[in-house]
Amino acid sequence: MTIAFALLVSADPVTIQQFSLALRELSISPDVCQCERAAISLLSHRKFDAVIVDLQLREQAGVIMDEVRLSASNRTAVTFAISGGDVDATTAFRRRTGFVFERPLSTQSIRGVLKPAYGLILRERRRYFRCPISSPVTIVRRNMPEVRCQSVNISEGGMAVSTSVPINTGEPVQVQFSIPDHKVPFLAESTICWLKTGHLGVRFVSLSSERKSELQEWLS
Repeated sequence: MTIAFALLVSADPVTIQQFSLALRELSISPDVCQCERAAISLLSHRKFDAVIVDLQLREQAGVIMDEVRLSASNRTAVTFAISGGDVDATTAFRRRTGFVFERPLSTQSIRGVLKPAYGLILRERRRYFRCPISSPVTIVRRNMPEVRCQSVNISEGGMAVSTSVPINTGEPVQVQFSIPDHKVPFLAESTICWLKTGHLGVRFVSLSSERKSELQEWLS
């Protein structure tokens, strides 16, 4: 069973094989790219929980890492570097994240870096995991009538709702909703983050610690 997704960027067949096996042992499904262009294309269309870049790609590696930081959906992914011949580049990356696979690589050394980061990868996956759910939602707007609608899916960071009422993106709102097996309703200070025909995206800005823990537990 796949529990997370990783982007692996390397042009070395042996490195690709080693990491693919190690990731699958942890139920992490790898997408493999061998060049900057293919990696950037995937980053623009897919959400990854971890990104692993081989610094032997030199300038390409830096471009890919910059693309991860600029990506709306991947900027919080857990990032790793595989050390290359450029000591300065490896040192610079280590200052940013600390997750570096040192060459020469071995199964044991790869596992030794992946396992301490495993919890962060799972946390990243949980933050973006969207659970399909259909339940009543009330959107409270300032000096405007309430909007009663239906949820489509929910994640730790927000929800998508179905409604024919247009609300401007960036508008602050309060969202009231419930989840199965919880009698006490949730109330979240939120903002509208996207608008499509018949649907709205809601991002939670503030949710009480107790409610946030309950939502995390339910999503898990």
